[in-house]
Amino acid sequence: MKIACTVTICSLLLCVPAMAQQTPHSASSQNPSDPNTKAQAAPAGPIVSLAEVVRLALAHSPDLALARVRYSVAKNTVGVDRSSFLPNLYTGSGAAYTNGFPQTPSGSAPAVFEMSYNQALLDKQQRGQLHADEDLAKNEEVAYQNARENVIVSAASSYLELADVQRSLQVLQGERGSAQQILDLMQQREAAGLELPMAVTQSQLQLAKVEQRIVHYRDREQVLTEQLRKMTGLPADQPLQASSDDTLASESAQPASNVLTDVVEHSSALQEAENYRLARQQLLRGAKGSYWPTIDIIGEYSVLSKINNYQEFFSKFQRNNVNVGIQVTIPIFAAKTSSQVALARSDFDEANLELAATRSAVEQGAEQKVQALKEADAAQEVARLDLQLAQEQLQDREAQFNQGHATLDQLEQARVVENEKWLAFLDAGLSHERAQLDLLQATGQLAKVFP
Repeated sequence: MKIACTVTICSLLLCVPAMAQQTPHSASSQNPSDPNTKAQAAPAGPIVSLAEVVRLALAHSPDLALARVRYSVAKNTVGVDRSSFLPNLYTGSGAAYTNGFPQTPSGSAPAVFEMSYNQALLDKQQRGQLHADEDLAKNEEVAYQNARENVIVSAASSYLELADVQRSLQVLQGERGSAQQILDLMQQREAAGLELPMAVTQSQLQLAKVEQRIVHYRDREQVLTEQLRKMTGLPADQPLQASSDDTLASESAQPASNVLTDVVEHSSALQEAENYRLARQQLLRGAKGSYWPTIDIIGEYSVLSKINNYQEFFSKFQRNNVNVGIQVTIPIFAAKTSSQVALARSDFDEANLELAATRSAVEQGAEQKVQALKEADAAQEVARLDLQLAQEQLQDREAQFNQGHATLDQLEQARVVENEKWLAFLDAGLSHERAQLDLLQATGQLAKVFP
């Protein structure tokens, strides 16, 4: 019995060097100072750049098209309001039977041909509505720019997460190989009576956890790929491979020194609240202007006919008639004017309070965005150092194994730890890029990154 056990142990020791020569991605070939080395691998298809994804997303976004149409509607509304203060010329013709005094339902004399002209010179209420609609049109322009930035952020965020997922899958493939070798070794040692069944179960559990994470990442990769295809209009049969080097850190400009001021100045919510307040202020001025007279230029040319019995009611008949002048309307008493002023003043007070609340929320949000980026920077640095330490420990463990001072199990466990640190480093990098992307949007620098 002792002889059989000795033969088994010797055969197992002879197998260890051979298994060591077959272990993948030697730790000595890794560069701890270059974290992207391990994550890079041969892509499954043509690589699509971040700039290309953003460009296609902007070209295919229905939300951006809707915002563009709404801005056009707002500008046309301003044009309709302004038309009251521009020349308006109308012409027409008709025929009417007269029995008695010649008069149309509108109060004017029936004419065979007529031409009328009108133009408002002074109408403070209508002028206030015009200025209010101009301010509201500015809001639609802000909404369009905000929709454009949201499309950029959504496309870039999905792309960066896809790149992180694809690189994590590459790392997990190596971790699965290490976990499989550990399981094979544990099964051999159990068969030789050197390990308990519990050690094999632990190795199986470790491998199952790696497989579970691979399934999770593959599902997430599929979801992100479908999202980007819908955003960009890429065909369903085209593989989408994100570049491992295409990150915001290599393309974006550094944020301005006074970040909080930039965030407040660029805030779309604050701009919309300010424009809304100005619009309510213009409506209040217009409502107060209802107490003032309105002045219009009017003109009318008409061609009359004797069939309407003009000669029976007027001493002289004239076929061609021209009337040109200024019409002044003076309000003496209008019950609704005071109510309109009170309503406009209440709306203006409400807009002032909303503006103050929005400004406070924007300033607080700006501080949170800056703090989030600082925390992401710190977390990324910790993850980088943690990864570097794991790589150095792996190199030390590999050297010990080559000298016969460490077992294959210890070497593979070191590789598993290094792979876990890689995943943590990639996740920290994604969080940092998202925080940076959020701050770029808040400070209005996305146009520099994605012109």
